[in-house]
Amino acid sequence: MDSAHLEILTADQMRQAEDQAARELPGGTFTLMENAGQAVFDFLLTRHAEAHGFDVLCGPGNNGGDGYVVARLLREAGLDVRLFALAAPREGTDAARAASGWSGSVEDLATWQPEEGRLIVDAIFGAGLSRNLEGLVLDVVREARTAASTVVAVDLPTGIEADTGAVLEDAFKASATISFCRAKPAHLMLPGRAHCGDVIIRDIGIDPRHIEGLKPKMKLNAPTLWANDFPWPGETDHKYTRGHVGVFGGGAMTTGAARLSAMAAARIGAGAVTVLSPANALLLYAMNLTSIMVARYEIEQELDDFLTRRHPQAFVLGPGFGAPGKARAIVRRLSEADEAVRPKAIVLDADGLTAFEERPEELFEIAAEYRGQGGQLVMSPHMGEYKRLFSEVEGGPVELARQAAARAQCVLLLKGADTVIADPEGNVVINSSAPAWLATAGSGDVLAGMIGGLLAQGMPALGAASAACQLHAQCAAVHGPGLMAEDIPGLLPSVLRDLWREGRDHLQTER
Repeated sequence: MDSAHLEILTADQMRQAEDQAARELPGGTFTLMENAGQAVFDFLLTRHAEAHGFDVLCGPGNNGGDGYVVARLLREAGLDVRLFALAAPREGTDAARAASGWSGSVEDLATWQPEEGRLIVDAIFGAGLSRNLEGLVLDVVREARTAASTVVAVDLPTGIEADTGAVLEDAFKASATISFCRAKPAHLMLPGRAHCGDVIIRDIGIDPRHIEGLKPKMKLNAPTLWANDFPWPGETDHKYTRGHVGVFGGGAMTTGAARLSAMAAARIGAGAVTVLSPANALLLYAMNLTSIMVARYEIEQELDDFLTRRHPQAFVLGPGFGAPGKARAIVRRLSEADEAVRPKAIVLDADGLTAFEERPEELFEIAAEYRGQGGQLVMSPHMGEYKRLFSEVEGGPVELARQAAARAQCVLLLKGADTVIADPEGNVVINSSAPAWLATAGSGDVLAGMIGGLLAQGMPALGAASAACQLHAQCAAVHGPGLMAEDIPGLLPSVLRDLWREGRDHLQTER
């Protein structure tokens, strides 16, 4: 997939793109409406020609206008179609013009009843809704669900908020959603994504030029975004040029989390990985790790000596660590180390984040100073950890991640079924490919280690977080049911092999 089609537009950006395109089209915005209706009709004819009939439900706005076009085309094709309207389009609008092209009867939406075998085309509100459903439309949505009617949505299922994916009281559950030009956040973000069914994006005549000028900063995660920066080893590389990751380990009863992070950092390609262990757990780490090195860390001098002697490029702090006071001291020590030994990147996860829950301003101050010195900080909270640090931020996941990244001057990866990654400049990457199998203890520890491993090899923070997130999800997809966190590092080689082969095939084709 080319990078342009990974762009995600808000509802407002989509309207701006349509307006710009309309200035160059002979029929203006009505041509776009005709093209949108044609795209939905083509899909219906390809996938649902066997339906007993089609009930097109139209709202009074542009989404309804698309529906009138769909109904007209279905009727012209000789298919059984009925049209139900919530209200008449406003006079002089594109929707009114589309409605004038419909020669059949217009029935009141209040009279609609589901009938077995008839497919619903949802063209009531699409992306134009920002308030909760109520009254007649809410009743229709619930009747359709009770009847298990097949629904194909135009642009977005009615009841889904376009920019967040939120369900506005209730929403149609579509088997497919036909949208146009570019995806919107709701096509990718839960719970909206679960209501969209198959999302098909069709071209309706909007040139990429009209989107470039909007400078969209939101994209769908895919190798196209970060493959050029992925740190494949070169012929002259050795373990010291492939990056060294330090993972801070917890005490004797919590060694598993750090070991998972360390193994993941090694599997993702770091040339060397060291677990820094308290004295009471040193032997446990040594007995359970083979290619991973172990070093004692109890006092600050031992950390200073390790930095001077080994000079790791990246550190991971948090998985199974505990000791909030010690965690805060480590973050400050690493960020304030002499330039010659200061790590280039730090990943904070789990206990590395909750250590600052009562003093988030201290973390933000350290993060700003560290970034000012060229350091890359990645935070990877789940929603619970997020709220302890950013309690004043409100909005959907995209807005939460974006505001937090700006506030903390870091790359922030907000974990969930639809993980959102943001940087301080407002760039956002949405990862919507995570299988449910990842909902298992320790999977976040593995992800933190993967990010650390890529950062140690010199990958930029946004790309490292995005790549790790997608590869992490692909490992889970390969394994399927029964996944445990410790399975993921072992699955990475085959996933990386496929990525490497795809890259080589592309280079050979380009030659």
